[in-house]
Amino acid sequence: EKDPAMIIPVRCFTCNKTIGHMWRRYLEIVEQFDHEDGAEVKAFEELGIKRYCCKRMLLTHVDLIEKLMVYNPLENAENIE
Repeated sequence: EKDPAMIIPVRCFTCNKTIGHMWRRYLEIVEQFDHEDGAEVKAFEELGIKRYCCKRMLLTHVDLIEKLMVYNPLENAENIE
């Protein structure tokens, strides 16, 4: 299975802590708890994320790469042929 492309910020916008490498593990932990209430809190505890600004970066991230790929001219050229 192809690993989905992601555009997650590498660093927190507020405190400049590196958080980009935590994204996949964050998603795995949330999936492990089947998106139940408190799954995000458990993920933050396991990853050691304590600052609200860093939590915001993971909680509010929206993966737009699939929507943006519609406008990729190379991708569209392959579909035309």
